[in-house]
Amino acid sequence: MTYQVFGDREIIFGYQDLKVQLFYSAGCLETYLGMTYTEKVNAEYEGVEADEVLTKIAAKLAPNVHYSLTNFTNALSKDDTFTPHGKLIHSFSLNDKGTTRRFEVYKADMNYKGFKEYHQRIQTFLLWYIDAALFIDIDDDRWQYFNIFEKYTTSVGTSRYATIGFATVYRYYAYPQHIRPRIAQFLILPPFRRMGLGTHLLQAIYREYIARNEVKDITVESPSDVFQRLRNYVDALNCSTLPSFKPEHLKKGFDTEMVIEAREKLRINKKQARIVYEILRLRATNVANAEEYRAYRLDVKNRLNIPFKRKQNEEAKIERALRSEDKRTYTSDNGLPSEEQRKEILEKEYRILEDEYKTIIKRLEYATDL
Repeated sequence: MTYQVFGDREIIFGYQDLKVQLFYSAGCLETYLGMTYTEKVNAEYEGVEADEVLTKIAAKLAPNVHYSLTNFTNALSKDDTFTPHGKLIHSFSLNDKGTTRRFEVYKADMNYKGFKEYHQRIQTFLLWYIDAALFIDIDDDRWQYFNIFEKYTTSVGTSRYATIGFATVYRYYAYPQHIRPRIAQFLILPPFRRMGLGTHLLQAIYREYIARNEVKDITVESPSDVFQRLRNYVDALNCSTLPSFKPEHLKKGFDTEMVIEAREKLRINKKQARIVYEILRLRATNVANAEEYRAYRLDVKNRLNIPFKRKQNEEAKIERALRSEDKRTYTSDNGLPSEEQRKEILEKEYRILEDEYKTIIKRLEYATDL
């Protein structure tokens, strides 16, 4: 994703065989920026100039970028002594094809020496991997930062750290004396995906806030589909241990007890608690039992039908408010589907949702305590 640098068409004009080189060191993220090409348009003879490349990219990068490979190579030695900034809040190991790999999660803020410069470097990954990503205001002290690293041993027996990803959380005020932490950015770098590391990072963030009485609930800012899937999985995993989300209770329907327990024990809001309920109820439903499966589908479809119902009610209010003579000239152009269309839409939405839930349920079957 480079449209935030080179425009919506993501085209660089004026070069043949252009290759842009953007290198980061594994630990402290020392950065090199360079480019190669075989030919470049000649402005004097061809009347057009080639696009600026390095200056456009450099404007998005942190200060002190290296433009010399020699200088960058020399700077790699900084990784030898690099240690994560902040407080260690979670450590764990994973078995990767017979090899034990160790990981650590740190919580930090801008008061830690050197962290500002580190964050300015790591946040640039957002531009390449997150659609429409924006940098945050690092001078606002309500931001908190969570970084995940792999701690590995070199061939000579020394420990080093490799950057894996990060998340940012903003602590919003909630009346009267509460805060509402909102996860704004969440990124695991591509080489480390599909290993369950995002789950560990999210759980570490949850644990940091769940135990604090002043936290009302934990929210997410405009979650992507991928992150919402991760969130649904982790929340379903956590809620499955709560009494109100046990199978025998789930089949009775979504209730206030679930809302209260999810909020008080896990800081999950009502909307997210409802999603978790639907996932866990499907897990507890015998789909081979026609009556049981039908009851589940109707329950979910009733929730999906709420926007249609709301719009119908609004239209009915308008018609009731009109005088008799106005009703004769009033033409409803509300865009509401017919009854048959509505049922088709609901069925399609339900099928998409059930497939999504089944993916999460399958993952839950192999889940381990985190």
